[in-house]
Order: sequence, then structure tokens, then C-alpha cells
Amino acid sequence: MGAKTAIFVIKLESIGRMSCNPSVGGPAKGHLAREIDALGGEIGYVADLTGIHYRMLNMKKGPAVWAPRAQNDRQLYAQIMREHLEQQDNLHIIESTVSDILVENAAVCGIRTQIGKEYYAPKVIIASGTFLRGRIHVGNITVAGGRSGEPSADQLPASLKAAGFVLGRFKTGTPPRVDLRSLDFSRLEEQAGDPEPQGFSYYRDVTLANRVSCYITHTTAETHSIIQSNIKLSALYSGIIEGIGPRYCPSIEDKIVKFPDKPNHHVFIEPEGLTTHEAYINGISTSLPPWVQEMVVHSIPGLEQAKFMRYAYAIEYDYVDPTEIQLSLETKKIRGLYLAGQINGTSGYEEAAGQGLMAGINAVLSLDNQDPLILTRSEAYLGVLIDDLVTCGTNEPYRMFTSRAEYRLQLRQDNADERLMPIGHKLGLVSETRWQQFCSMKAIKERETMRLWSENCDKHTDLREPVKYAALLKRPELTFTDLKRYGFVAPPDLSSDIERRIEIEIKYEGYLKRQDEELTKFRAAETLLIPPDIDFMKIESIAWEAREKLQRIRPENVGQAMRIPGVNYTDTSALMVWLKKNHLLRKG
Repeated sequence: MGAKTAIFVIKLESIGRMSCNPSVGGPAKGHLAREIDALGGEIGYVADLTGIHYRMLNMKKGPAVWAPRAQNDRQLYAQIMREHLEQQDNLHIIESTVSDILVENAAVCGIRTQIGKEYYAPKVIIASGTFLRGRIHVGNITVAGGRSGEPSADQLPASLKAAGFVLGRFKTGTPPRVDLRSLDFSRLEEQAGDPEPQGFSYYRDVTLANRVSCYITHTTAETHSIIQSNIKLSALYSGIIEGIGPRYCPSIEDKIVKFPDKPNHHVFIEPEGLTTHEAYINGISTSLPPWVQEMVVHSIPGLEQAKFMRYAYAIEYDYVDPTEIQLSLETKKIRGLYLAGQINGTSGYEEAAGQGLMAGINAVLSLDNQDPLILTRSEAYLGVLIDDLVTCGTNEPYRMFTSRAEYRLQLRQDNADERLMPIGHKLGLVSETRWQQFCSMKAIKERETMRLWSENCDKHTDLREPVKYAALLKRPELTFTDLKRYGFVAPPDLSSDIERRIEIEIKYEGYLKRQDEELTKFRAAETLLIPPDIDFMKIESIAWEAREKLQRIRPENVGQAMRIPGVNYTDTSALMVWLKKNHLLRKG
């Protein structure tokens, strides 16, 4: 977007390092990766360039929850991501630990590094991951670190606290890594990639290929007994860890304690790359001592002789209460300061990448005195993510799920480009080459959709009279491919991707129309703007609890006010009456 930018990293070698599983996508996360790509972000492109195993998840369910996922080559991903950063115009990469934010008159003016050097800028984005006062736990051993082998950032949290921010403490963790050559594959279930791999990046002409298989096994009664017998040795259950862990990605200790009746849990063996024998054991994140970790792993079928390459650990870190930020990701207390990623209480690469992209976009728009880009819940999973954080806050590491999106049938992974690429192009983040390919796809899709609704198919043995191709495609047992049996001739420019898009929209036409009607009501509330300087505590017609919540969150519109926990319909009705009475209700 033309802004002169510097990025500070603790170690240059850590750029693009996948701290946890070297994978991108999955339920809702795949949607986010595609949305980021449609807006011009890099995560999907680099994931496609470095993917070694691709699967579209949830294919037995409806298209709203289909989700692309890729296993990636960890080293190659980091290498290519660093190359892309180094090749980016106007971006200066600096190895240094940031210790302080510099503030004047409630506005950020720069940062100070640990070695005392100061840098000045009107906009600062903190995307600190798990490094703020990061503490690594293995059994009863605790060491300072932002991730294994890397130092934590211990001074910046004090600077944020001094600026008035409310900090909390969260916890996450990783499982052990083992040598693939030490596994008994005869006892593992192979999980091959899809015959037709689908990635994340649109119009990049990347050839996708499955290079490896993943494998599935499971815990046993012996596994559970070992963990139960040694549960007090876990940093999580010994009282060493204070932070709250992720509910939806729990440690193996949490699974055993909270689901005692479950006889086993899935364990996934996922290769870390093409030039290493290291494998990630997905499903047994733990903070147990090393010798217990070995017992646990060796009790799992196929892993009896597994050789450890890295031991598992839990990590604790500081975050800022996300109700401290606006929908633009700019903080409420300090102008020009933006927060993105784990510092806002989220978990996951995709959630962090989405926030980083939106914070960057809005920082530049603010420099140019333009309105921020605010994606609503009806436009993107990115909108759902940010609205959830700002409006509701979070008391555990936030993870994106399709169930969080009320309009998920509209916000499918297959149409992220149609929803967001026009915005990315307008911002100058989507190249003209990609844009022209997108426009070509749209034209083909519209042409063939009209053709399906206008042309009758030939008579067939199971048809009494000619039927429109679109009506035929509505039948649940028929796919686009089946239309060829009824006389449909596909033109050369009709790709399988466009066929899938058309099929979904025709099959689910009724549901989509119904959701469009709901969206009309939703968007009406979103356009009713609330002035930013209102003192909600003085509106006596609103309940006291609701006033406190409104005063703290400071919603930007009536729709957002309606979603604040503790603010009910009566409160928002009273708010609208008060706004009208004082001639403050206006549409955006």
C-alpha cells in the first residue's frame, strides 16, 4: 500500500517459523486462509508453495463447513516466507527485541528496543505471539522463552501495563516430535492426500501435489493409566501454570481428566517436511516430564519404539484483554497503536495472520485519513473473528470455528475470492494479473449459470419431458459431472473449481435466499451508527450492568451493541430511543 514499514523480530531466522504443527487450514481456519489470500495476504500462497499433503475436510457434511487443510514443509515455509518479506518494497527487517512503546499525548510515536535504540513512527502494530513474558514448562522445570530455544520478551508487558492496558495470562503447548524411521507403520492407518488437491491461494498458478502421507493411531487404556498415575507431575496440574489453556485444543492430560469415560483419543502422525525424518504427534500436547512423555508415546500402537527428536512443552504468555481494541484493531487508549494475534487472546496461525493483515491495512488507511476497513460478520470470517474479540472479549485462547459464523452458508471457503478480492484489488493488494484471472472466472461462472437455467437437457430414459439443467442439478443424487449424461457439453474454459461453485449455489439456492433475508435485517442494525463520545452511564433508561458493558466496549453501531453479553433487547431498544430523542441516530 506504499507505506514505509519496519518489522522487528527477535531472531531473523525465526521469520515464518511454524511454532506448532506445520500445517495451514482446517475447519474455519481454511476459510480464514483463503480470505486472507483474497485480500492480498501471503499465508495461503506460501502454504501452497510448501504444501506436502492436502485434504478437504468435512466433505461428508454440507459445503458451509468444507475446509481445506495442508501439511507443510516447516523449513521450506519459513525460508520462502522470509524471502517474500525481504523482497517486499518499503519493508525494512530488523533483528531486535522491542522493550517499550513510546507515547505522547495518548498517541503512539514509536518504540524502544532492548539495546536502547529508538525508532519513530505514527503507527505501531504489536504482533507478539507467545513471547510476552513467555515461560516454558516441562514437568516441574520452568524456563523463560517465547518458544523452544528462543528468548522471551519480558520488558514490553511492563510498558503496556504502564500505558494502562489490562493484561491476562494464557497457556498453550506442543506435543513431542519423533523420528519417522522408528515407527511401526504396519500398526498405523495411512491417511493419503486427496486425489485432486485444493490449496488456499487464488490465481497464482501453483501446481499442488501430495508428497507424503499422514497416519492415524490412538491412545490406549495403558496410555490413560500412565497419565492418571503421573498427573501431579504435569505442570498443568501441579499448580505451576496459572494461565488458562485452549478448550478446543487441550493437552492429553486435560483430555484424560475431563473425558474419563472415553476409551481412546485419536493421534495423528504428521511429517514435518521432505528433507527431515521428524514427525509431529498431533493430539498429545503435554507438559509432563520427559520420562513420562516417553512412557505415554511408547504405549500408543505403532509408536512402541519411537525415538524422540523433541520433547513436548507447555508455554505461558501475557495477552491484552481484546475489549481494549476497536474493530479496526487500533487500541482505545492509545491512538495509532494496533494489536494483532495472540496478544488479543487468539490461538492459531490463521487467526493471527488475519488480524495482522487487517491491522496493517487499517494503519495505512489511517495515515491517509481514510475510514478503516471493517468487515462485518456477514462479509467474512475475519469479520466474525474481530467482532467476537472486540464485542465479547475472551476468557480462553480464542479459536475460529464455522459454528461461530451465523451466515456460514454465505461465507464458504470456495467463494472467499468473490466476497473479498474486489476489496483487496481496490486497496492495491491484489495484482492486476490475479484480478484479470478473477474477472475471467466470474464471467465464465455467470455465463454457465445462466445457460444451466435457460437450456433444457435432452430427453433421457428417466425423464418424461425436457428439464432445465439447473433443475436437474438440484437433485441431491446428481453432480455436475452427471449432467454430461443428459446432453450437457462443458466448454473448455469451465474448470472443476467453477463447476463446484455453480453446483453449490444451485443446490442450496433456497437456503441461500432465506439467509439473504436474514442478512437484510442484520445489515440494517449494522448501519445504525453510535457516536464515539457518548457517556452511556448517563442513559438512565438502560440497565446499570448494560451501561457498564456499553461504556467499556463502546460499540460502533447498534448491531454490535446487540451482541454484547449482558446487553439485552430492552437495553438496545432504550438506547435507540435515547439516540433518536437526542438526534444522534444516523445511518452509515
